Amino acid sequence: MSTFSTCFEGFRPRSLAPLLLLSASFGPGAALAEDGEPPVTLPPVTVTGQRMEAVPAGLTLDAPNTGGSRLGLTPLETPASVEVISGQTIRDRGQTSVTEAVTQNATGFSSLAAPGNGGSSLATRGFSGHGSVMQLYDGTRLYVGSGTVTFPFDTWSAERVEVLRGPASVLYGEGAIGGVVNVVPKRPTTDFRNEAMVAIGTDAQRRAAFGSGGPLTETLSYRLDVSGNRSKGWVDRGDTKNLALSGAVTFRATPDVSVTLSNDYGDQQPQEYFGTPLINGGIDRALRHRNFNVADSAIRYRDNWTQLKSEWTVSDALTLRNTAYHLTSHRHWKNVESYAWSATTQRINRSSYIEIYHDQRQVGDRFDATWRSRLFGMRNELVGGFDVNRITFKNSSNSPYDGTSGVDPFDPSPGLFVNLAGTTARLRSKTDQYALFLEDRLSVTDRLALIGGLRHDAPSIHREDPVARTSFDKDFHATSWRAGAVYEVIPGLALYGQYATAVDPVGNLISLSAAQKDFDLSTGRQVEVGVKQSFMEGRGEWTLAAYHIVKDKLLTTDPNRPGITVQVGQQSSRGLEASLSLGLWEGVRVDVNGALLRAKYDDFSQTASGRAVSYAGNVPTGVPERTANAWVNWAFLPGWEARIGMHYVGKTYADAANTVVRPAYTVVNAGLDYRPTHNTKLSLRAVNLFDEIYAVAGGTTSWVLGRPRSAELAISMTF
Repeated sequence: MSTFSTCFEGFRPRSLAPLLLLSASFGPGAALAEDGEPPVTLPPVTVTGQRMEAVPAGLTLDAPNTGGSRLGLTPLETPASVEVISGQTIRDRGQTSVTEAVTQNATGFSSLAAPGNGGSSLATRGFSGHGSVMQLYDGTRLYVGSGTVTFPFDTWSAERVEVLRGPASVLYGEGAIGGVVNVVPKRPTTDFRNEAMVAIGTDAQRRAAFGSGGPLTETLSYRLDVSGNRSKGWVDRGDTKNLALSGAVTFRATPDVSVTLSNDYGDQQPQEYFGTPLINGGIDRALRHRNFNVADSAIRYRDNWTQLKSEWTVSDALTLRNTAYHLTSHRHWKNVESYAWSATTQRINRSSYIEIYHDQRQVGDRFDATWRSRLFGMRNELVGGFDVNRITFKNSSNSPYDGTSGVDPFDPSPGLFVNLAGTTARLRSKTDQYALFLEDRLSVTDRLALIGGLRHDAPSIHREDPVARTSFDKDFHATSWRAGAVYEVIPGLALYGQYATAVDPVGNLISLSAAQKDFDLSTGRQVEVGVKQSFMEGRGEWTLAAYHIVKDKLLTTDPNRPGITVQVGQQSSRGLEASLSLGLWEGVRVDVNGALLRAKYDDFSQTASGRAVSYAGNVPTGVPERTANAWVNWAFLPGWEARIGMHYVGKTYADAANTVVRPAYTVVNAGLDYRPTHNTKLSLRAVNLFDEIYAVAGGTTSWVLGRPRSAELAISMTF
């Protein structure tokens, strides 16, 4: 059996979700908006689409993006910290997951990936988790249920990844005080291009991928991407496999009207590994490859995203866009998830035998209109619109997750899953959400621009507990805004400043518990100033940003009544971030970035031993105060290129008391490419070159370790 077919073995994707969603726009809209570029008038017979790999290497300060603004501004024009990472750069560096692509390239990000959060949780600017760092696919969000996001995950089909640091609720709603990551997929193109890749690696890894795009007729073009991965994993019984399918068709009815229908499907069965227990407070190297899960464990995520995007360039002054979407996610976990070393018995005590199913469906529509005009003689761009959703969510589980067992730490007998309570529906919810938004850019002079935004969100939640036969309804209302200015001192050098507000949920909205229903959304505010420059005709770029963020209305224990939770807490962070990309000479480029921050709880308490304990002044859990990345590329001979990268994450705390420290770590990756022909490339890549043992997540008794040293040999070609 071929490598390609072996990678896909065992997957039987469901039929694609309905492809006939009707657009709710006042007029159709265009694929070019997905690329963040302004509309372009084309001859009637020309099929249009996004450029393949339109984003070059470097910080790409001049590349339009959709992650930091609905007006398609470049990072240089945006009064915020925005980065655009090209898909080609990501793949050249051997980063096969979105989490790797963000943390190893973007400034100030670190991973908290664990099976319970879908392997995708991130931290930035002192805030962590899916409730504060939002993730989008092609500008659309799937509302977070029970702290888990499982799509997108694969980078093969990504044209670029856009990163916005700092509050973004004014663009995308609640849940974005820390920042936003937007993965933009490849879409139909006007020229034919086919790509293929196969790879083999350590741990019996096999990867294969194929992509194709081009015109079908003068008015119709397509894009298709498929990728699959299989591996034995790096722990006992660590088999993994995943499949990603992405397809899109663009129809251009006229030079000014286009419609793009896309469907993206993902099926993941990640490594069924929930961590390594600590022995005497640390990791014993002998346990690095041990898996303490049960023999019949299971993890599987299946996601399907169908979107219908349209754009109508009514005139030079007016553009209408609409996106209608249908998103589904089906997830299953069956594992024993908690491990604790017993000094008395010299064994690992296992508990939390957890089985959970998620069934989620989201149907929605987003419409906006962009109006270009002059206001008091000054150029003005205004975008306004609405976003509506209906989300249904069902959580089935075997709560209260009873069951215990003990195993030898050095030769663990896995045993079988224990299900005492039985797995039944425990939560059903229906959430109706609508939002209205505005964003405006006023060019006061050729050098000075004022940018502002406003958004109002109004989600309504109905939740049922089928076991207790209880239910409740809850309505939320939140308004967020930002105001900023960008001043171009000289061409390519810009100073900026902004003030922004944001909101975060106290718990994921669609899985909000009865204990949290009476609390408000948490609120946040940020002040940021910075400078950005592109010089040497784009071969050099650098940025520097300083910020201060405060988040209010945290849930904290009442010091006078330890059994009562009140919403008066506060945490804050302030920091500096810098990045530099420089083409030193022909064939040599250096990319470096780093972040320093001081994050702390200002007012936060928890109950310990029956009394309220204040953690004011402590660092929030999972938040590193130092991060850095560095990459060096050297094309040392014709057809040859070498690269080496360093990813550093400072120490983090596993508890609010700051008594358990996950140590700082540095991971070094390397690669060597050889092109025997113009369209063929052989790549040898090494991950964690010095075999660093490090923890990315975990609590006080066990940690989730990062990938050990591994290597891969790949061949890729275009035709």
